[in-house]
Amino acid sequence: MKRQHIFVNFKRFDVPSAMGGVNRTGVRHWAGDIVRQTLPTLETYGRDETRFAMYFPEGQIFDAVDALGDGDALEIGCQGVYRKDVAPGGNFGAFTTLRPAAAARAMGCTSVIIGHCEERNEKRDLLSSAGVEDFSCVNRVLNEEILAAQARGLSVLYCIGERDDEVERWDEVIRTQLTQGLKDVDLASVVIAYEPVWSIGPGKTPAGKDYITKVARLVKDTIGDVPVVYGGGLKEENAEMLASIEEIDGGLIALTRFSGEIGFYSDEYLNIVRLYLNRKKEN
Repeated sequence: MKRQHIFVNFKRFDVPSAMGGVNRTGVRHWAGDIVRQTLPTLETYGRDETRFAMYFPEGQIFDAVDALGDGDALEIGCQGVYRKDVAPGGNFGAFTTLRPAAAARAMGCTSVIIGHCEERNEKRDLLSSAGVEDFSCVNRVLNEEILAAQARGLSVLYCIGERDDEVERWDEVIRTQLTQGLKDVDLASVVIAYEPVWSIGPGKTPAGKDYITKVARLVKDTIGDVPVVYGGGLKEENAEMLASIEEIDGGLIALTRFSGEIGFYSDEYLNIVRLYLNRKKEN
């Protein structure tokens, strides 16, 4: 079995349910609690076999990092970096509201997620508000973010995927996101997360095995044997199906429960990990 990569993106899990979020565990120390609850099980998987990383909102990063011991089998990451960075003798950090890669490293992060569909949507919305119809610059800006992250030694989970109005030219969209977003990038520290944006959300039909397979093959045909994970939501319902796809090397988890008291639950997360890896071993 090739090394597998299992990620978690906690989005705005720091918003309590009383304020419209899904966090029912309290706004303080939940990140550290999750790390402590899951780490003993994650440690049972060999490092050469599986890589685990979790991406937290900025306010929870210190708590997550503090819950780790030296050499623990979990990477702590942030949810994006700015395309510019501080430099000795240069900009000292005049980036209010923005997160330079230096700040991420100073907090203890070793990885970052870049290009998530929610980040892409925000950049497109800004361009649309200015009357811009050519969104190709989004990939170029994301490329600058990746280069800034790698310059600070951060590994990158780079998200790609086609929207509803792009399905008919999915291959062109995916290739462009790869070639522009990864220009001059060291692919050795990059994992690709494929998000079929057109199929994500209430009332939408999830992308099927054949569709996911053809996209993963296109990615590897375009940039080589870089790990490709499913970014549209690895969960209990699809873990075994995704693990059966030879070209898929892991997945990105957000919530673990999508009905009732929706949210992220450590025991359910560990069950997703178990289901996926057990099926992958059978391939």
